[in-house]
Amino acid sequence: MSTEILILAVAIVFAAVVVPLVWWRGLRKEAHRRLDEARREAEKIVEEARRQGETRLRETDVAAKEKLLQARTEFEAASRKRRAELETLERRLTQKEDNLDKKGEDLARRDKDLNQLERSLTGRERGLEKRETELEQMIGEERSKLEQIAGLTAQQARDELIRVLEDEARIEAAHIVKRLEDEARETAHKQAQRIIGMAVQRSASDYVSETTVSVVMLPNDEMKGRIIGREGRNIRALETATGVDLIVDDTPEAVILSGFDPYRREVARVALERLIVDGRIHPARIEEIVEKVKAEFEQKILQEGEAALLELGIPGMHPELVRLLGRLRYRTSYGQNVLQHSKEVAFLAGTMAAELKANVQVARRAGLVHDIGKAIDREMDGTHLQIGIDLLRKYGESEDVVHAMACHHGDYDPQTVEAVLVTASDALSAARPGARREILETYVKRLEKLEEIASGFKGVQKTFAIQAGREIRIIVDSGKISDEHALWLCKDIAKKIEQELTYPGQIKVTVIRETRSVEYAR
Repeated sequence: MSTEILILAVAIVFAAVVVPLVWWRGLRKEAHRRLDEARREAEKIVEEARRQGETRLRETDVAAKEKLLQARTEFEAASRKRRAELETLERRLTQKEDNLDKKGEDLARRDKDLNQLERSLTGRERGLEKRETELEQMIGEERSKLEQIAGLTAQQARDELIRVLEDEARIEAAHIVKRLEDEARETAHKQAQRIIGMAVQRSASDYVSETTVSVVMLPNDEMKGRIIGREGRNIRALETATGVDLIVDDTPEAVILSGFDPYRREVARVALERLIVDGRIHPARIEEIVEKVKAEFEQKILQEGEAALLELGIPGMHPELVRLLGRLRYRTSYGQNVLQHSKEVAFLAGTMAAELKANVQVARRAGLVHDIGKAIDREMDGTHLQIGIDLLRKYGESEDVVHAMACHHGDYDPQTVEAVLVTASDALSAARPGARREILETYVKRLEKLEEIASGFKGVQKTFAIQAGREIRIIVDSGKISDEHALWLCKDIAKKIEQELTYPGQIKVTVIRETRSVEYAR
C-alpha cells in the first residue's frame, strides 16, 4: 500500500516537473522555427517590394522621358512657327521701311519744288504789288481829272449813279412784279380756289362756342345747404380741390361752376354730380371723389388723343404727346375748341398736300400738333409756339414736322410746302364763320390800329378797314404816288401790318390810285 502510494507520488512529481519541462523545450523549438520562417518570409517580401519599386521607377523614368520628348517636339514646332511669323513680320517691316524711305525722298523732292514755287510766287507777288501801286496812282489821277471835268466828287457821283440806278431798278422791278403777279393770278387763282374749296368742302366740323360757366342741376333746393356745408366747409373744400368757383345763388335747383379752365370746370361738374347722387357730402369725401374723377379724366383725355390719331390715320406718336392732344379737348381759344380746330387743320393740310403731291403724313401730323403748346401754356412760361417746338423735339418728332408746326404763326420763314399748307389751313380753320368770337372792344381796336398803320405812310389820303378787318382799302394822292410806287406802297403796308398786328388768317391790302380830268364845255 505504501509502495503504491510512493509510486503514485513519484508519478505525480514526474508529471508536475518533467512533463512541463519537456513541453517548454518543445515549445521553444517551435517558436525558434516559426521565427526563422517569419524572417525568411519578411526577407522575401522586402526583396519583392524592392524589385517592384525598381520596376515602377524604370516605368516612371520612361514615361517622363516620353513626355519630355513630346514637350520638346511641341516646343520646337511652336518655335518654328513663331520664327516663321517673325520672319514674315520682319519682311513686312523691311518693306514698310523701304516705302517710308521712298516717301521721305518724295517729300523732300516736293518740299524742294514747293520752295522753288514759293520763291517764284514771292517774286510775282512783289511784281503785282508794284503794278497795283502804279494802277492806284493812275486811277487816282484819272479820278482827279474826272472830278475836275464833272464838277462832282467821286462819292457824289457814286451816290447820284446809285440813286438813278435804284430808281430805274425799282420801276423796272415794279413792272416785272406786276406782270408776274398778273400772270400768276390768272393761272393760280382758279387752281388755289379749287384746292382750298375742295379741302374745306370735305371738312365738316361743327363749332360750339364754349362759355366760362357750367350749370349743375340739383334734385331740390335743400341740396344747396348740404353743398355749402357747416360754415361753408364743403364749398371751400370743393373749390380748393378743383380750382373753380362755386356760385350758389337764387337760381332754383341749380348751382353754377365758374372758371376759365374748361378741364378743371368739367372735373368739378362731374365730381359735384357724383357727390349729389352719393349723398355723402363732406370734405374728405369731396377730396376722394375729385381725385377719382381726375384719374378718370386722365384716362379720358388719353382716349381723346388716341381717337384723334385714329380718325386722321396718324401712327407712332409718343404717349405724352397723345395725352397733351387729349387735354386740348378742354382748351379753348377765342371760344374755339382747340382739339377740334387742330383736327380740322390736320385734315385741311393733308387734303391740300395730297392734291399738291406733297408729304401728306408730315402735313397732317404738323397740323394736328400745331397748337400742342396750348395744352400746358398756362402752366409754363413762354409762348405756346415755343413750348410746342420744345415738346415736339423732346418727344422725337421729325424736324420736318417741327418746322411745319413752327411756321404757322409767321415767326419762322417756311422752307417746305407742308409748312405753307399748315399755315394756310390754320388760317382757314380760324377764319371760318362762327369759328371764333371776339369781344367788341378788341374787334374795334384792331380795326382802328389797322387804319392807323396805313394812314402813317406818305401820300395816303383815306383808309377803310372792311370785311371785319379782313381787307383794308387805301386811297392815295395820284399827284404824289405813281403806279409803280403804289405797288411798293402796298407791299410796305402789308409788311408793317404783319410786324405790328396780331390777327387770325390774312388781311388783304388794296391801294387805289385814280386820276380824274374834268373840263366843262361852254
